[in-house]
Amino acid sequence: MSLETVKYRIETNLSRFTVRAFAGGMLSAFAHNPTIAIRDFAGNAEFAPDTLERASLRLKIKAASLELIDEVSDKDRKEIERIMREEVLETSRYPDIIFESTAISGNRINDGQYRVRITGDLLLHGVVNKCSFDSQAWVAAESLRAQGELALRQTDYGIKLVSAAGGTIKVRDELKLSFDIAARKEDG
Repeated sequence: MSLETVKYRIETNLSRFTVRAFAGGMLSAFAHNPTIAIRDFAGNAEFAPDTLERASLRLKIKAASLELIDEVSDKDRKEIERIMREEVLETSRYPDIIFESTAISGNRINDGQYRVRITGDLLLHGVVNKCSFDSQAWVAAESLRAQGELALRQTDYGIKLVSAAGGTIKVRDELKLSFDIAARKEDG
């Protein structure tokens, strides 16, 4: 069996990457749980078909590209995105969010299909923390696709939690990130 590592480049236009925030506080029933699309990201993955030991993943996200995708008024959309960029993510100070895997483990569940655990360093808001998440991956001769979800806490990255209506509506600390990433084999 070949141990050659195959390199893949993420195809942003064929991928989906979202963040879901959740309202909390006394009046949370009257608030909405915003869904935010990550629009500008790039990265690559490496994979050796016979082993996960040399697999790797690197992602770079432009923090200012996060965009509310819920149906709200233009006024509310602009205000939510302004708060997210200026007060929460502080995109002028911290323009990039970077994930770099340090270990990938798992097992093959079918021909070309894997269940993997990805562990790595996440740089967010100027803070680096280890994070781990599970993913399903499908590997073909020319493409790779991965789907999964991970949770992270904003306060672990020094992000202040947003509140409204005098503190009676607050954004909860935990966010859920969902991804469906498509990648194409690099030539050469």
